[in-house]
Amino acid sequence: MRKSRALASAGAAVAVLGLAAPVAVADGGGDFSPSNIVALPSAIARGGQLSITVDGCPDGGHATSNAFPRTELRPSHGGGGTARGIATVDFDARAGSYDITVHCSGRSLTRPAAFTVLGGVRGGLGGSSTDGATPTDIAIGGGLVTAAVAAGGVFWMRRRAEKQI
Repeated sequence: MRKSRALASAGAAVAVLGLAAPVAVADGGGDFSPSNIVALPSAIARGGQLSITVDGCPDGGHATSNAFPRTELRPSHGGGGTARGIATVDFDARAGSYDITVHCSGRSLTRPAAFTVLGGVRGGLGGSSTDGATPTDIAIGGGLVTAAVAAGGVFWMRRRAEKQI
């Protein structure tokens, strides 16, 4: 009697799994659309390379943004519908957040503020932002020179006094 119950339970389990398998295959082999756009690193300097990964893009596609030219996305091996690509950020891209739009399988998806381009520093002559010294710079420099002359005079007078003794 115990064997018959165990056999009945095993048969019921096989029947349930047998009926569920075709449904799972039908769901997995159907219609793909892009989802889950990931851009790494999330903050990048001008001219840097950005890695883009997209789920639901088994045949590849392309990604676009105002910060880089059209970039091809290629299917990843064993990725289960994932596509990847490397984009190079333009050297003249302005600092700020940028969207990425992905086109694959005849559909499009946009991820707002997917990555941020970092601002650069003003290069050239020491990174200065003005031409010449400001009145504050002149006052500070003049004060330092005056303090140095006064300290030198005090030192010289003390040395002179010690020689007379």
